[in-house]
Amino acid sequence: MTKQYGAVRAVDDLTFDVKPGIVTGFLGPNGAGKSTTMRMILGLDTPTAGTATIDGTAYRRLKQPLRTVGALIDAKAVHPNRSAANHLKWIAQTNGIPTSRVEEVLGLVGLSDVAGKKAGGFSLGMGQRLGLAAALLGDPEVLILDEPVNGLDPEGIRWVRDFLRSLAEQGRTVLVSSHLLSEMSQTADELVVIGRGKLVANSTTYEFIKNYASTAVVVRAGDLGTLRDELISRGFEVQEGTDEEERPTLTIPERTSDEVGAIAFEKGIELALLEQRHASLEEAFMQLTGDAVQYHSTITPEQGSLAGKPAPRRAGSHRVRK
Repeated sequence: MTKQYGAVRAVDDLTFDVKPGIVTGFLGPNGAGKSTTMRMILGLDTPTAGTATIDGTAYRRLKQPLRTVGALIDAKAVHPNRSAANHLKWIAQTNGIPTSRVEEVLGLVGLSDVAGKKAGGFSLGMGQRLGLAAALLGDPEVLILDEPVNGLDPEGIRWVRDFLRSLAEQGRTVLVSSHLLSEMSQTADELVVIGRGKLVANSTTYEFIKNYASTAVVVRAGDLGTLRDELISRGFEVQEGTDEEERPTLTIPERTSDEVGAIAFEKGIELALLEQRHASLEEAFMQLTGDAVQYHSTITPEQGSLAGKPAPRRAGSHRVRK
């Protein structure tokens, strides 16, 4: 698909598949085109070129869309004076879904106790839960979720992670975007990564981290000096350091524990620690998409600090005259 807004190409010839039975993470910097892509899949925006289908059918042609696709794009799209239960009831009725399902999904997302309260008084996290409840109303085979953990507390984030994985294990198709990369590394089986509207990676999470982030081997040994000299003599890069308990260690970048362990065994050096360390999803993401970020800061944290400037007056110290 391609989406053009005047001179701006928000999505540029983007092609990918989302498979059932796994959680697919949809990643990209701000402005990369993630939300626009999701909106085109759901028929909310019309592609300039190309198509998006769900099991071969365009969303707009689905007779009962909520029974096929559940979506959370904007959790704030709720009438503030309508209760959580009534918000879900009118959505259910427009799609031929029994209103008894409302109580079920409110229980699933943990909002049963506030079902009668107005949605306008909900916190950001409660709003996200209500949006997720709406996505689940039709018991759909496909879920498309844009930042579903936004505003949730740690317990809520963990609940969403476990819930999405359980849905995928049932054979459902789950596409989820998030800026919480540490969470995505624990949730997503596969990743679709875009930058400036273009596809930059489409692989399993494991392969993505392996291919786009550095690895290193960390060792600790009784005869660390001999091991260091042997590794250097064989052309290995070696960095000396210490662990959390200030014990000397060696770090060997871009090598495997098999290689280092074999050399230690060959030289009869007993190892107290032999650990393969992989970089995080965040490091791999920044390595790959650094050039695709739409907005860059030109000021460092030090330049942007308030050091040397007078402290602002406290809120309670202002004198008010009548």
